[in-house]
Amino acid sequence: MPVISTKNSYVNLAKIMLFSLASLGLVMFAHQLYAADQNPYEKNYKKQNANDLRSLQAKPDTKIFVGNHKDEDNITMLEDGYDLMGTSGFSAMEASSDFALQHAKSIKADIVMVYQKYESAKTASSKLQLIKEAANKGGEIDPNDLEDEPTQYLYHASYWAKLPMPLFGVHIIKLKQSEADEGAPKALPGLRVIAVIKTSPASNVGLMRGDSLLKLGDVTLNTADDLFTAVKRYAGQKVPVAFQRGDVSMRQLVQLNVRK
Repeated sequence: MPVISTKNSYVNLAKIMLFSLASLGLVMFAHQLYAADQNPYEKNYKKQNANDLRSLQAKPDTKIFVGNHKDEDNITMLEDGYDLMGTSGFSAMEASSDFALQHAKSIKADIVMVYQKYESAKTASSKLQLIKEAANKGGEIDPNDLEDEPTQYLYHASYWAKLPMPLFGVHIIKLKQSEADEGAPKALPGLRVIAVIKTSPASNVGLMRGDSLLKLGDVTLNTADDLFTAVKRYAGQKVPVAFQRGDVSMRQLVQLNVRK
């Protein structure tokens, strides 16, 4: 009668279990790589912020929203105190918004805005146009050109992180005239306000989108660095801000926040 070694049986069983666990780990790792490769939002992501911008929360509860008007939504996000981390853009037949949320969580965004826009497909009118063009040229049309094509969509996602309350509270750009006397673009005075953060010092004194900032304290504002320097210098102080609204020159006292 053969003798079964209990010790050897346990050893062999342990080896089988370790091998199974290792195999499972390899499968999970391969699945993760596959998932990352298949996520079009991650694959087409482009960082838009030079700083390593991310949520102020260690574990943000990332939200996803479907947007309708990208430019207007961007302004709203800036006014609500968020800044743009980056964007994803690509063309595809189908791309689940779950992938956008998944990528947003991986980069620690607070909010991701997702957009879907119809791109192309052969319509009845486009097919008729192909037939007319072929007839005018006296040639024949390739039947393949009349076959229906899968509908394509343009997908876009923007990723946002909430900022701490700013010292001043505006987003600005530098405008230039389209044509100058000598044909070269000419910089306009001041900085154009494209968004005012709600409840910020700038908002409290009535600054509005479209205003041109001219001076803060004793600092003349011609570049973004000028504004950064002035805000840093006068942090926590009440100083005059000069700006232009249309044809009207205005001046207010603004109490800047304290740097933390």
